[in-house]
Amino acid sequence: MDEIRIDNLEVYAYHGVFPEENEKGQPFFVNMVLYTDIRRAGQADELTLSTHYGEVCHFVTNWMQKHTCKLIETVAENIAREVLLEFPLVEALDVEIRKPQAPIGLPFESVSVKIHRGWHKVYVAIGSNMGEKEKYLQEAIQGLADHEQILIMQTSDLISTEPYGGVEQDSFLNGMVEIKTLLTPHELLDYLHELEQKAGRERIVRWGPRTLDLDIVFYDKLIFEDDVLILPHVDMENRDFVLKPMVELNANFRHPVLQKTMKQLLEALGV
Repeated sequence: MDEIRIDNLEVYAYHGVFPEENEKGQPFFVNMVLYTDIRRAGQADELTLSTHYGEVCHFVTNWMQKHTCKLIETVAENIAREVLLEFPLVEALDVEIRKPQAPIGLPFESVSVKIHRGWHKVYVAIGSNMGEKEKYLQEAIQGLADHEQILIMQTSDLISTEPYGGVEQDSFLNGMVEIKTLLTPHELLDYLHELEQKAGRERIVRWGPRTLDLDIVFYDKLIFEDDVLILPHVDMENRDFVLKPMVELNANFRHPVLQKTMKQLLEALGV
């Protein structure tokens, strides 16, 4: 990925834990690396095909001067999020906030925090087998779209499928949504649970009937496991109601563990 660098942007602002820092202010320095594709802009010599670094500098300066935070960690998080939301060609960025006049009381040159943030491609499986199934699914898609840090990229057709897991119940309506998000896997999972709760989801019987079921199938190519989340989603390779919508959206997406494409996995099921 190409880079646009901004070094030592000086901003006089009012961030700090102590009241005098919020009242008198002090200089801060911002270093940024914007990860973006600038090939088309370079070939055409056209600024509209790139990210205007001058506009980024003014945007960051205005934000830092209009807001007051206790921690430079908070400043960095907010700057990263706001720049990614404001400048659509930026896929990821590094942000460093330096505070050379921090009230430490000892000789030092500067203190700083540096973070890396960016957009992530995620596939979310959606399903329902209670009540107005399609209504629940459409409301879930709208709920995803309503989140500031989620962009809907594409949605699959909805398909009717038989229940999975051996519990006798009504048939399901299933689909897949491809999103871009700034949320971490756990932040996204928490939000999906909120949407399920709004739809009246009750977790009583495993693989039982549900008004709304939302699962993270892939989060980039991340391989991860803890007590509440496993990525990629466990056993998705054996579920045609996951694979069929995935093939519709991205047949050549390769499972990071199994190293097979969605099309290959579906063909292996023989359905």
